[in-house]
Amino acid sequence: MIPASPSSHPDQILPQPCHDGPGAAVHRPNLTLAILAMALGSFAIGTSEFAAMGLLPWYAADLGVTEPQAGHVVSAYAVGVVVGAPITTILGAKLPRRRYLAALIGIYGLMNLLAAMLPGYGALVGARFVAGLPHGGFLGVAMLFAADALPRERRAQGVTQIILGLTVANIAGVPLAGVLGQELGWRWGFALPGVLALVSAALIYRLAPRVGADPDARPMRELGALRNGGVLLTLLVGTIGCGGMFAVYAYLSAAMMATTSPPGWALPVLLSLFGVGGTLGSILAARATIRFGAMRAALFLMLFMIATQGFASVAVGDWGLMLVSSFFLGLGSAVFVPLQTRLMDIAGEAQSMAAAMNHAAFNAANALGPWVAGMALTAGWGWSSSGLVAIGFSTAGIVSLGLLALHLRRTGR
Repeated sequence: MIPASPSSHPDQILPQPCHDGPGAAVHRPNLTLAILAMALGSFAIGTSEFAAMGLLPWYAADLGVTEPQAGHVVSAYAVGVVVGAPITTILGAKLPRRRYLAALIGIYGLMNLLAAMLPGYGALVGARFVAGLPHGGFLGVAMLFAADALPRERRAQGVTQIILGLTVANIAGVPLAGVLGQELGWRWGFALPGVLALVSAALIYRLAPRVGADPDARPMRELGALRNGGVLLTLLVGTIGCGGMFAVYAYLSAAMMATTSPPGWALPVLLSLFGVGGTLGSILAARATIRFGAMRAALFLMLFMIATQGFASVAVGDWGLMLVSSFFLGLGSAVFVPLQTRLMDIAGEAQSMAAAMNHAAFNAANALGPWVAGMALTAGWGWSSSGLVAIGFSTAGIVSLGLLALHLRRTGR
């Protein structure tokens, strides 16, 4: 097993890929290919998760539901992530990591293909819920794999290697899914990431280090993360603070179509610019985390998110400004990096659970933000209201970050 301790040196923790028992250090090219295979899985996850938001107007119209009702498709996936993160972590504690990761992303691919094929609104909601179950477990362990391959002070770069799969998905995968959805039908937007996820599963199974399960693993030990006050407060920051970003993004394409008359290329570019911002933001956030520490980097990004959400509210009705706002929203989404790094510092022996639950926290935000923004839309507050809802979430996130800082000062961890 790859030990969870982030302080381990990569040459001490990575085993030979030629057998299933502990061994010497793996060759660096094999490690690089394994991480790339995992990044392809995160690319598939990012494409599926965000394409579901970008394609919302199309499947709402096709399935005969309102756009706030179609938002439940997005929320169902997020709830699946929240439910699945602790369950998959506990069930996978004694499994070889190569098989664990390949199985999770393989299931993810199959569920996306079912979402593309099954008829009806209820079937789509159900398939998206089940698709969310492997999300947190896969990304959490993949990020630990990449982070443990670097010295302690550079762990944020390891996290970023996997996150880049998510952010690059918004540059290429989500716009491609959007084009396929517009030209061939929205179901192709789920079929594409489904196929990519299955390819990732095959590559991980072939390329990742072949090591046996940790004989000392205790599945229930991972639950210790949920008794750690610092871990819980960090998860609270992600859940509340990032709800605003999802409140805006979930209805961004619908708002552009409802309030402007954009050219045909504008919607794919809108989605792509969010990915460009997210990719650049992740790189900058990793550097800021290394230089200033996780807490200061998270505070700066939270403040930046408030500014971008205010701009997004003002931009509604002008498709050109909405393109710019999409890029800035993507920049702010990189708050994931310092929060994930903070969790590594304080999770102790429950690294896998903490990493998986961080994804659960962000998907709880993905469920909460669109739900509240949808209520504002249903109440007749208009498309600009999602930005105002978002500012409220981000402000509450800063308060939560302050509570975390007080806890860390009092406990020292």
